[in-house]
Amino acid sequence: IQDIPSTIQKVGVFVDADYNEIVDKIISHKLDFVQLHGEETADFCLEMRKTNIKVIKSITIDNNFNFNELDYKNECVDYLLFDTKGELPGGNGTTFDWEILNQYKEDIPYFLSGGIGLDELPKLEKFLQSESAKNCFAIDINSQFEDDFGIKNKEKIREFQEKLNQLR
Repeated sequence: IQDIPSTIQKVGVFVDADYNEIVDKIISHKLDFVQLHGEETADFCLEMRKTNIKVIKSITIDNNFNFNELDYKNECVDYLLFDTKGELPGGNGTTFDWEILNQYKEDIPYFLSGGIGLDELPKLEKFLQSESAKNCFAIDINSQFEDDFGIKNKEKIREFQEKLNQLR
């Protein structure tokens, strides 16, 4: 991670990690963002932001999700990440019904996540033209773009990015 150019922003991904552990990683790895995938509260996220780090909070979504119960506001997170609710805190490889995002009324920009690969491009095209995509800041791609665990295939990513750019 030390060899990554400073022009590339670094994100540390954590699941229910201790505050001090996260701060230690922010300092030692010169992180720009923390992505929190556990049961971190809005208050915990607010404390993280006090370290001048940008906070991405993962929210797991299923068909019964109620956005009125969302505790995270602009003062405690920079971005939300909407992911498919599953047995694991991320990395389940399945999509949720993006229509539910019509109920999202906050102004916090979000990452669309959950099983997004090349096969979802037609669905993404429709989604990106919808009103619910107005606060969609980023598309989080999945393990379909990996040649091995954690090893991304640059050509597949480039292909996806080119096709995604044509949709916008």
